[in-house]
Amino acid sequence: MITLHHLNNSRSQRVLWLMEELELEYKIKHYSRDPKTRRAPPSLKTVHPLGRAPVIEHGDNIIAETGAIIEYIIEARGNGRFIPKAGTQEYYNYIHFLHYGEGSAMFPLLLSMYTSYLGEAAAPLAPIISAEMKTHFDYIEYHLTAHKYFAGDELTGADFQMIFPLEAAKSHGRLLGYTACIEFVDKMQARPAYLRALKKGGHYDYGPRV
Repeated sequence: MITLHHLNNSRSQRVLWLMEELELEYKIKHYSRDPKTRRAPPSLKTVHPLGRAPVIEHGDNIIAETGAIIEYIIEARGNGRFIPKAGTQEYYNYIHFLHYGEGSAMFPLLLSMYTSYLGEAAAPLAPIISAEMKTHFDYIEYHLTAHKYFAGDELTGADFQMIFPLEAAKSHGRLLGYTACIEFVDKMQARPAYLRALKKGGHYDYGPRV
C-alpha cells in the first residue's frame, strides 16, 4: 500500500487527487506548516533529506518530487490509465507537460511569491516576473484552446501536474482573461475524485470549499 506524506496546503494535494481518481487504497501521514514561517516541519526530513512534500513510500521505495511520484503511481498502480500510448503525439504532450509544470511554469509564480516579502525592494523585478508569467500563461492558454486536456482528449498524469500552477495563479488573480485556463481549473475541481481528495487532504487555499 502507498503511504503519502502530505503537507497541508501544498502541491501534494494533487497526488491525493490522482490516487482518488485511481480508487487506490492508501495511507496519509499528515504534516502541518509552521504557522509563522509557513514552512514544512523538520519531521519531514526524517522521511526524505529534502524535507519537502509530497513524498510517497511504497514497499522499499521512497519517492520525492511530484512529477516522479505521478509517473511512479501511474506505472505501478495505474493499470494503463492516465498515460497515452507511447510514440503518439498525446504521449509527447504528456511527457512535456509533466515536466513543464514544475520545470518552467512554477518558476515565475515562485519568484512572485518570494519577492512579495521584499516590499519596494522587489520593484525592479516586478516587470520581468510579470512578462515571464504572461509568456507562460499565453502558451498554456493557446494549448488548452485546442485540447480538452493537456495531452489531448483524455485525462493523463500531465493534468494532475499542471493543476497546481493554474490553481495558484487563479487564486492570486493571475488568470484574468485566460478563459481556457480558468475553464480547465473549474472542470478539474468539479470532479468527484478531486472533491474527495480535498476532504482527505485538509485545508487547501487553492481549491473550492467542501
